[in-house]
Amino acid sequence: MGGNIKGMNKRKVKNYCLTLPLAKEDYPFGPDVQVFKIKEKLFALMTTRKGAERVNLKCDPEEAIILREIFEDVIPGYHMNKMHWNTIILSGSIPDGEIKRMIDRSYCLVVKKLKKNDRESLEIKYGHKKVFKSYASPWV
Repeated sequence: MGGNIKGMNKRKVKNYCLTLPLAKEDYPFGPDVQVFKIKEKLFALMTTRKGAERVNLKCDPEEAIILREIFEDVIPGYHMNKMHWNTIILSGSIPDGEIKRMIDRSYCLVVKKLKKNDRESLEIKYGHKKVFKSYASPWV
């Protein structure tokens, strides 16, 4: 499972996360847990558990439930607040575009909670569309 070439894998998720404005990679929990942050706020956490690559992403509570109902490989966030976080198992069963949308959504939810000055400077530097490209959820 770990070397999934067809769908999203840890390398592709990492590369995508790092395209987001001011996103940074960190390892605060040790070398086996990749964390992606915006202004020191976590929006993605990636690891391998039981041989499966996984990414935890922040999510609106209603959308989190809907995604779990639609996709077998979306489960309540492992070691996270299960109301606000989902774990996505990177098995290839979820389309790449959907995983990217979930990453964008997580990033946007975190940006939305940044201090006003930080949020506004992000928008000025990168533009509203680049920062909030998928903020509008089709479900919520």
